[in-house]
Amino acid sequence: MHRFFCTLSALLALALPLSAAPQDDQYVLGPDSQEQPGVPKGQVIQMPPWKDSKIYPGTTRDWWIYVPAQYQKGTPAAVMVFCDGGGFVKRDGQFRVPTVFDNLIAKGQMPVTIGIFIQPGVFPNEDPKVKARSNRSFEYDSLGDLHARFLLEEILPAVAKDYTLTTDPEQRAICGNSSGGICAFTVAWERPDAFRKVVSHIGSFTNIRGGYVYPALIRKTDKKPLRVFLQDGKNDLDNQFGNWPLANEDMAAALKFAGYDYQFVMGEGTHNGKHGAALLPDTLRWLWRK
Repeated sequence: MHRFFCTLSALLALALPLSAAPQDDQYVLGPDSQEQPGVPKGQVIQMPPWKDSKIYPGTTRDWWIYVPAQYQKGTPAAVMVFCDGGGFVKRDGQFRVPTVFDNLIAKGQMPVTIGIFIQPGVFPNEDPKVKARSNRSFEYDSLGDLHARFLLEEILPAVAKDYTLTTDPEQRAICGNSSGGICAFTVAWERPDAFRKVVSHIGSFTNIRGGYVYPALIRKTDKKPLRVFLQDGKNDLDNQFGNWPLANEDMAAALKFAGYDYQFVMGEGTHNGKHGAALLPDTLRWLWRK
């Protein structure tokens, strides 16, 4: 049992972007991921660390928001949440979400959207020389409504104090990679009254904390009003927790069977974000289409 949890901790401590393999080199960022002349530039704001969670007591986390140049106070903005937000929020990072948002909002290819980028929680150690203990797997891989409640009861109300956010679930999206991918799906699955758009890259729909059950649940549960984008690579993980490509194929087959509005892109890549980043502008166009 001890060895199992050590192995689990080692696997789940991995943070994206992971080291890319030669199969990933084909995936490069396009023009919509680059800053373009004349495009209004939104503002990225680092928020004070979130330390007083009642849903995840004892944790602290970094988080950021993106406010588009076109945002007007009093006019409700769409919302998109990013799990492992630090990997998405940098303009010179792998995903460059603020720049992609700038370009697509300017073209009218997605709504005026406030981005919320949240890191998983950590438990700080009393000794600052000792690394904080991550709560990522518990928050992201667990089934149930806990993370949805964290967003709806804590984070969104905090942002809404300063910005006008939509309450329309059709205008709320959530995105993540790996364990963040299954977390994004879980939030919308549990609370389709609040989130209806999902992006999962290399999602961990495997037996880490029971997420392998989703294809069966999708097939046996009344269809929910969700729009789901899945991405994975044929060379993704295959280990004691499951086979990531097969798990994502099973998810896609279940969504098709149940009549969901979904898209599944299977590439050649490994367990990292390069393919998802290259796809992101097209993913968002598809996600936010009328």
